[in-house]
Amino acid sequence: MARKNLDLLLTVEWKDDAVVMVDQTKLPNRLVYVKCTDYLQVADAIKKLVVRGAPAIGVTAALGLALAAQQSKAKGLDELRTDLDTAFQVLRATRPTAINLFWALERVMGKAKRARTVEDVKKAVLGEATKMWQQDIQANRQMGSNGAQLFKDGDVVLTHCNAGSLATVAYGTALGVIRAARESGKRLSVIATETRPVMQGARLTAFELQHDGVDVSLIPDTAVGHMMARGAIKRVIVGADRVLRTGHVFNKIGTYQVAILAKRHNIPFYVAAPLSTFDLKSSPEDVIIEERSVDEVVRVGKKRVAPKGVRIFNPAFDMTPPELVSGIITEKGVLKPPFEKSLKKLLG
Repeated sequence: MARKNLDLLLTVEWKDDAVVMVDQTKLPNRLVYVKCTDYLQVADAIKKLVVRGAPAIGVTAALGLALAAQQSKAKGLDELRTDLDTAFQVLRATRPTAINLFWALERVMGKAKRARTVEDVKKAVLGEATKMWQQDIQANRQMGSNGAQLFKDGDVVLTHCNAGSLATVAYGTALGVIRAARESGKRLSVIATETRPVMQGARLTAFELQHDGVDVSLIPDTAVGHMMARGAIKRVIVGADRVLRTGHVFNKIGTYQVAILAKRHNIPFYVAAPLSTFDLKSSPEDVIIEERSVDEVVRVGKKRVAPKGVRIFNPAFDMTPPELVSGIITEKGVLKPPFEKSLKKLLG
C-alpha cells in the first residue's frame, strides 16, 4: 500500500478507546495496523518491535498507561493508583535503553498523582498522553527546520537504522531533517544501511523514503567505509535512543562504527534527537544496553544460518562518544561541542 505523504502516516494513535499502531514487523511487504485494547498488549508490542524508535516507544507507553486508567475498575483513588503503578512497572520493563520510555511514563504518572478523584486521574492520564502525542509531531517538525540548515543542495546523506516517521508519531527525527531540507528546496539523496540484524534500514528506512519520493540507495552495513573512501557520502545523520548531558549518544548497534569511519574521512556526523531523549543524570557506565534474542542473529526469516551451539552476542545499541559527533539537532536548536556547555546554554 503506497503512501506518498508518510509524514501523515501516524505510527501510533489513540482511536476508539484503543491504541492503534503500525505493525512494523510486517513492513515493507504489508502495511498492517494493530489494535491494543489493554496495557499488556501495548507492552508486548513494544517488546516485539511492533512499535520501535525511542520517541514512538515513549508515546506508545504513555497511551498504554491511559488504557490502564480507562479500564481500571477501581472505585477509590488508592486502588486506581495501585492499578496504574502495576501498569507503569510492566511498561517500564519492556525496553531498558530508550530513555523516552521512562520519561513518558514518569511524566504521565506525575499528572496522575496530582489528581484528586478517580475521574480526574483518568482524564489527566489520557489528556497528558494525547498532549505528548501532539508535542512529538511539533518537536519533529521544528527539529527538521533547525537541522535543514546544516545540509547543502546536492548532498548525499548516509543514515543508519530508522529514525523517520516510523520511529516517532509522525515526520521523524533524522529523516525529519532530511524531509525539511527537501521541503526547503534542497535536493538530497540518501544512502541507507541495511542495519542488521533486524534490518530496520532495509525494511523501514528504504520503504519510507522510497514512498516519500526521496532518492534512496541501500547498502550493506559493511560497505560504509568503502562508500566513504570513494567520496560518495557528504554527511551522516542518525537518531538516538538516549543522549547524555556529556554528548554520549546511545543508538542502534553499528552507529559507533559509522561515526568512527565518518571521523576518519572528515565527514560531519550529526545526531537528531528531541530533548525528551536526553538523560541529564546518568553517566555512560550507568546505561543498560539491551541484549536481544539470539534468534535475530542466527536466523534469516525462518531459516537458521548459524551452527547450533555457537555463542551469540546481540546488543541492540552501542555508545558513540562525543568527540565523534559534529552536532546534535534538537527542537530548541543545534548543540555543538563541548556538548555539556552548549546544553546548559540551550536549556537556560
